[in-house]
Amino acid sequence: MNSDMSKVRHVVKLPGCGSLFRILLLLACLALLLPVIDATAKDQDPPVGGRTIIVGGDRDYPPYEFLDKNGQPAGYNVDLTRAIADVMGMKVEFRFGGWSQMRSALISGQLDILQGISYSDERSKTIDFSPPHTIVHHAIFARRDTAPVHSLVELRGRQVIVFRDGIMHDLLLQMGFAADLTLTETPADALRLLASGEKEYAVVAMLPGMYLIRELHLNNLVPVARGVVAQRYCYGVKKGNAELLARFSEGIAILQKTGQYQAIYDKWLGIHEQPRITWERVVKYGAMVLLPLVLILIGTVVWSRTLQKRVAQRTDELAREVLERKRALEELRRHQDKLVQADKMASLGILVSGVAHEINNPNGLILLNLPILKDVYADAGEMLERRFREEGDFLLGGVSYARMRQEIPLMLEEMSEGAKRIKRIVEDLKDFARRDDSVRMDPFDLNAVVRAAVRLVETSIRKATNHFTAEYDDRLPLLRGNAQRIEQVVVNLVINACQALVDSSGRISLVTFFDPQSGCATLRIQDDGTGILPEHLPHLTDPFFTTKREAGGTGLGLSISAGIVKEHGGTLAFDCPPEGGTIVTLTLPCLSEVTSS
Repeated sequence: MNSDMSKVRHVVKLPGCGSLFRILLLLACLALLLPVIDATAKDQDPPVGGRTIIVGGDRDYPPYEFLDKNGQPAGYNVDLTRAIADVMGMKVEFRFGGWSQMRSALISGQLDILQGISYSDERSKTIDFSPPHTIVHHAIFARRDTAPVHSLVELRGRQVIVFRDGIMHDLLLQMGFAADLTLTETPADALRLLASGEKEYAVVAMLPGMYLIRELHLNNLVPVARGVVAQRYCYGVKKGNAELLARFSEGIAILQKTGQYQAIYDKWLGIHEQPRITWERVVKYGAMVLLPLVLILIGTVVWSRTLQKRVAQRTDELAREVLERKRALEELRRHQDKLVQADKMASLGILVSGVAHEINNPNGLILLNLPILKDVYADAGEMLERRFREEGDFLLGGVSYARMRQEIPLMLEEMSEGAKRIKRIVEDLKDFARRDDSVRMDPFDLNAVVRAAVRLVETSIRKATNHFTAEYDDRLPLLRGNAQRIEQVVVNLVINACQALVDSSGRISLVTFFDPQSGCATLRIQDDGTGILPEHLPHLTDPFFTTKREAGGTGLGLSISAGIVKEHGGTLAFDCPPEGGTIVTLTLPCLSEVTSS
């Protein structure tokens, strides 16, 4: 028992004087520090969840935030802030005023947060922003009689109204519009000033602008440029107040997840926007409209199938009948054209024969009398010369003898050549128009045939061009065939060349030559005319094909010419060189070739 008591006395020791002194000293230090701790606690803000948050807003920015008729805060921002406060367990107090005043109050610390402020890089230097809770679209408003603009850039040099310290005020200052701006305290003041006839344009957010125009009955104002700028609309706190900003950002995220945010948005902003078209709505109304139509369509298709078959059969029958009638009419027209052309050619042949006979009679007198006149002048020449030597110059037919003594022989010679030329042309015309039923195949000279054809169309050549050349190869052997028909071919080719020229500066060249290797004589006619389209080349010799139907072409000339050339064992080829114009090549076998064949 004694030993136990001694153990107790050994463990439980009373403090000595040194220990008491240390305890008293610690208590004294604590007493001295209590006022300092209390003062520090008073200087620090209470935690966010335990104090009232002062929220600032614009008193006149409907439908986002405004004071209603009773002077109470209302609008999209207000309902959103209250919902965030409820879900995050915070107490909020609203303080509304002019926008410029509210911005300054946030920076000075009189407000904890602004519930609606547009983001900009310049503002981010003094303000921290939450993620945007909506997008604000800005527009340009004007009176109905003002010329419209389409962008902010077009406002340069114009009179523009904007409310002070708003995001558009900041933006227009950055764009260098300071001298053109008129500042008001609220968007409503800006629109009233514009409606009164002052200034030209006002730049205001789209929804507030339309809301105020309706509420204030400013019927002479309209938006002339919608959506010129889109700005992110956020919560904003003074730089460094990250805790408060984080709670509001978290509250926005929660409201978006629960659907409460969308309800607030639709209540205040959705009614002012155009209804959004969703796939669900498209499917719903599409089904309501299309389903009855599809049923009706199916019934109609089933009912009309038999009718379609009957219509298709009847249509095929009618198409065949129409095609047959069309072919018959086309065939009849071709026969009529052939008959008309044949009658014209027959009439032309008769006419040419008659005219040639009438021309030959007086031309024969000229050819008969001209040699007599030459003899008379030759006999009288000695007497005229003697008088000229004795008396000097005198008049003869009103012209001095000195001149006439040189001119008269030339005039008589030219008259003789002209009369002979008339005779040749008349003979060529008679040969060309003469009906040849026997189609004789006699030897003939291609050069002579070509020269005769050129004489026949010489008038057409002179009218068409000032640059006609003809080269004849004297080494051409004789050909076997009908010279009259080959002449007809050459006439057609030369006339076509003349008609192809645009003006008289174009050229026509005619060349004959002999190819010993093929044993053929060739006539080549080249012109600088309009040429022939590539798609027309294969059809040039088709009957009735012509590109000059408006000018009276029948499309028979080349077709007949090709037939004549084929009868003579020759070829008729057409070519359009890249430099333009047309080259026609007529090739005929020589006498030896024809004989051997």
